[in-house]
Amino acid sequence: MPLVFRACRSDRSPARELLQDLNDLLDDQYPGRSVKPGSVTAPDEMVPPAGIFLVGYDGDRAVACGGVRPLASGIAEIKRMYVVPDARSHGVGRALLEALEDSCRELGYQRVRLDAGPAQTHSKSLFARTGYREIAPYNANHIADYFAEKDLAHPRFTGW
Repeated sequence: MPLVFRACRSDRSPARELLQDLNDLLDDQYPGRSVKPGSVTAPDEMVPPAGIFLVGYDGDRAVACGGVRPLASGIAEIKRMYVVPDARSHGVGRALLEALEDSCRELGYQRVRLDAGPAQTHSKSLFARTGYREIAPYNANHIADYFAEKDLAHPRFTGW
């Protein structure tokens, strides 16, 4: 069954529970993060007309989430990407990233940025494979060691 992405607020179920799982994972990966979090994103930053938060469903089950928030004129930032453990390595992360990028285009953004910490090796690999290029740090996220950007001027290639 193909994934279906639906917009919702990040502070409402099922997004709230997925984000709690993400926070638990990040707290395990980065000791002390709960006391001094990295980049903090409020739910109101990821709502229309300038942002969005998506939940990915496999049937009736929520398996992924991620959001978009405005960063600067023409530039959005992808935040809070998460895929549940048993859905990883099945293309869910890539599908989520594509859905978020499509949302950025629909919202009128020309470029998108994101960051990741040293423990997100799989995410960094995904970003590099899908056209993100590393850039200088654009925020003060002390956890991140990877900052990247992608030009969204061209629609994504969907195959022949």
